[in-house]
Amino acid sequence: MRSHRLAWVLVVALTCTAADAGDLVGPGVISTGQQETTVALSPDGATLVFMRSDLAEQDDTILVSRRQGANWSTPEVAPFSGRWHDSEPTFSPDGKRVYFVSNRPPHAGDAPITAEMNGHSYPGTHLWYVERDAKGRWGEPVHVDGALNEGSMIYNPSLAANGDVYFSAHRPDSGKFYQVYVARRTAQGLAAPERVDLGDVTHNRMDPAIDPQERFILFAGDEGDSLGRADIYIAFRQPDGRWGTPEHLAGDVNSSDLENAPSLGPHFGELYIASNRQPATRFPKTRDDVDSLQRRLSGPLNGSRNLWRFDISDVLRQHGLTAEETSR
Repeated sequence: MRSHRLAWVLVVALTCTAADAGDLVGPGVISTGQQETTVALSPDGATLVFMRSDLAEQDDTILVSRRQGANWSTPEVAPFSGRWHDSEPTFSPDGKRVYFVSNRPPHAGDAPITAEMNGHSYPGTHLWYVERDAKGRWGEPVHVDGALNEGSMIYNPSLAANGDVYFSAHRPDSGKFYQVYVARRTAQGLAAPERVDLGDVTHNRMDPAIDPQERFILFAGDEGDSLGRADIYIAFRQPDGRWGTPEHLAGDVNSSDLENAPSLGPHFGELYIASNRQPATRFPKTRDDVDSLQRRLSGPLNGSRNLWRFDISDVLRQHGLTAEETSR
């Protein structure tokens, strides 16, 4: 991270409309000293939804912010969130729905969803969506019925333009780790999930972000060459319809810290991720007083997860994709 870039973004406190690599999203407004992850932008770029949680991620809430000129508004708890363990929002490619996962009871009278793994019990997740009308008003959450929600561990949904739903989960054919799945849209609704073949299931794969035309897919994991706990990878659809070998994204996207929750923005090559990267502390440092120490330790670069924006358009062009081909 370059100090002049960090100083610049701290002054403007916004997400730029032009594709620059490594911009912190809304420092002090969206990205704070708390835990933020899983950001999604509406197709017109005017509305931003994301999740904020405690550091242990036991209490997740979905927030919404709106573009105000060159800035983002102070986030508010989304009208459909704030009571349950709600997380990982994503816009449908047409912007008419926001999908998210939650432990809320699937139907009136049901118990909240609970998951168990390795002897531990914690809030589970099912897939839900809310409609958004032409005036930006949110409807009531709708539970997505069907085989996709038969378990209790579905994470980071991402929708293709044809209605196919990609997500990560731990299912009987996942091996020891999480894998990426797709539930394809049919005339009868969503079909039973299929595991997306990205290679050996001994690798952990989470948080898919699908190109609306399903030409490429991004995810978080470790294919054996991760720089940190998890990095962002990309795989391209081959002429025979299969997925190519996942490629570790080069450049500044990945670091020695944790990167996860990739999502695609409305512009060509616009990529958002969550990362807990922070500047290296060098000693001796400028001596802190109590106020300066508090400002630094409670700021967005304190080691909590923040939201970052990158440009991967060169990677897409190298694989023959253009802005027109990847438009929503």
